[in-house]
Formats: sequence, C-alpha cells, structure tokens
Amino acid sequence: MNYINSLATKVHSVAVFRNLLKDDVMKSLLNLLDSGECNVSHKVDLYSQFVCELYNHSENLSEYIFRIVTNDENVFIRKVANGQIVSDEINECVRAELSVFEEISMLTPDKMRDFVGFDGFLPPWKIREIDFLTEYFNRCADIGKFGYGIYAKYHMFNVKDGVICPVKHPDPVTLADLSGYKNERQAVIDNTKALLEGKPAANILLSGDAGTGKSSTIKAVVNEFKNQGLRIIEVRKDQLVDIPVIIDELSVNPLKFILFIDDLSFNQTDDNFSALKAILEGSVSAKSSNVAIYATSNRRHIVKESFKERDSSDDIHRNDTVQELMSLSERFGLSITFVKPSKECYLDIVKNIAQHHNIKYDEEKMFMEAERFALIKGGRSARVAKQFVDGLLSKQ
Repeated sequence: MNYINSLATKVHSVAVFRNLLKDDVMKSLLNLLDSGECNVSHKVDLYSQFVCELYNHSENLSEYIFRIVTNDENVFIRKVANGQIVSDEINECVRAELSVFEEISMLTPDKMRDFVGFDGFLPPWKIREIDFLTEYFNRCADIGKFGYGIYAKYHMFNVKDGVICPVKHPDPVTLADLSGYKNERQAVIDNTKALLEGKPAANILLSGDAGTGKSSTIKAVVNEFKNQGLRIIEVRKDQLVDIPVIIDELSVNPLKFILFIDDLSFNQTDDNFSALKAILEGSVSAKSSNVAIYATSNRRHIVKESFKERDSSDDIHRNDTVQELMSLSERFGLSITFVKPSKECYLDIVKNIAQHHNIKYDEEKMFMEAERFALIKGGRSARVAKQFVDGLLSKQ
C-alpha cells in the first residue's frame, strides 16, 4: 500500500471526528485520495475540484483543517465542556485522529501532483506546521473562551422555527463607533463583565427614545467581548415562549450568552406578556448563570395601555392589574434609560463620529448643517448624528 492509499485508509477510520468527512473540502480531498486506480484525466479533475473547494474557504490547507477540527462538535468535546470524565478509549482515539488530520494538513501540492501524474499546471495551496495535539488540548482547557460547534465559529445567532441559527454576516459595530451615553454604556459593560466572570449578572432593560443607540450598544458590547466567550442570540417577541427551552440547551454550554429582545412592547391581551414575566422571575426552568436577557424598548413601561381601556375595564381589582402591568419593567434587575441628547450632546456626538472617520471639516459649518439636518429628521438623536456624518462621508 503506497503512502496516499495508506493516508486515505486512515481518514476513513476516524470515529470521534467523523462529522468532518461531510465537510465539502474534506469530501473532495478524500475523493482525490481514493482515486488511485483512475486515469490521469479523472485525477486532474478531482484535484482541481478539491482546490476549488479549498479556495472557497482558505488558501492554506493546514489552517483550514485545523479550523474545522477545533470547531467540530463531537462526543469528546461535549464531555469536556460538561465536565464529564472522558474514558481512556476516547482519549486514545482523539489523539490518534488528531495525528491523522495533522498529517493531512501537511499534504503539499508537489506530493499530490506526483500522485496525479500530470506534468501541466495544477493550482497550488499553502501549508504551515501546526501541532494539532497541543493546540487542540490547549483550546479544550480554555473551552469557556473558545466554545465548540457553531458557537466556536460564530458569535451572533437568531432563532428560526425553534432552532438556534448563526448570523453569518453580523453587524460589525464596535464601542469605538459609538459616541455619547458613556455612563449608560458603562453600566451594560460592567454587567456583561460580571456575566463573563461567573458573577451574578442582571437582566437588563434598555429603554428610552428611538435612535439613541440602545440596540447598537448591546451588539457593540458583544463584538467587544466575543473573544472572551460571549455570544448573543436574538429572540423575537413572538418567540418568547421558546426561551425556557433555549436556556435549558445553553445551560450546559461553557460559554456565556445574551438573549437579545429588541424593540419590546406588549398589549394587555398579549400572551407573550405572561411568558416574559415568568422568564424574568417566576419560571424555575428559565434561570441559568451563563445566560442573561438584554431587552430594548422605546417605552419605559413596556405594556401599552390606553385611557379607553382603563375607563372601560370591568376588572374588580383594577389597581392590582395596573400595578402588574407597570411592574413588568421592574422585573429586570437593571433598567437603563437612553434619552434624546441635548443640543450640546448631539453636536459632540457628531464631532466624535466625524473624528472617528477622519473627516476634515470646518467645525462651525458642520455644526450648523448638523442642526439643520436634525430639524429635517424631526429631532436630535445618536442615529441622526450618524446619518448626518454618513452623508458627509458620501460627499468626500
């Protein structure tokens, strides 16, 4: 058995990392390694198909193989993450298979060209030495920072049909992109640090005027701390009933999670009102030390109520009902209010954003135009300030 046939057999023998054989790059590489009896033309086709798949993700074979190995969700990593004892048999298997994938990662274009037997041009790729065994077990020792499975590959998620799905192109906003509201953002940062450190962290309600940066603050904080093991899952209001199941799933994960509910508000008859109330305080199952709920609302009291509904109510204990409606926002451990900025604050936000983008502009003229823009938009806000500066950028 020659070297290529031997390597192909080793790949077919993997058990713990068997899911990796479904990866498009690995499938195309394995097809090439298995093509020993095929003619040159067919081997060339398989070779080029493999490189095409690799180029879609990386030009470096070693780095790509290492990435899919470390992101793989398997029986070994789940046991490690849950603090369970890993048997000697599985440990031995993992070490042997890591050696196989390290060997695969060092396949050179020259070696594969010799195997194909074609003298013409064939597309190349890069490799570099990586100690798979050491690096993999180092990541396992710090699993609370790196995670595993989809949570190792992505950091922002949403929920579709009850399933947590990755957001492949998340909002890249950073704390450096945001101006104003320093104290409000610091409160969110401090609470998030407590969550990451395993300390008691509050569920947060960010309420206040539209366009003040409530949602952007949450996403920027997640982007800031994603490399420390923080992930975010956006949940729509109509998905609140799924939160207990989601928290049960996340409770055994070594990472820290923010469940993000944007633009939260309810009508009195909304069934989701009771669901959220139970999640925040009443439900035994909906509590986990690695999960916090961050919600935003343009209303301080997030249950809508009209005077007509209040006057026409036939509730005998009307005062108790009103108190229940008003107290929902109080069930959040931390409430932070974002108010519309004053003129001075608004112009300071404009100035900071302009400086962040290195815009050269006469300050007095810029402020005059910024005020005019705010008047057209119906009022001052951080969003309006950003839209104004975006307009300046488009003109440069």
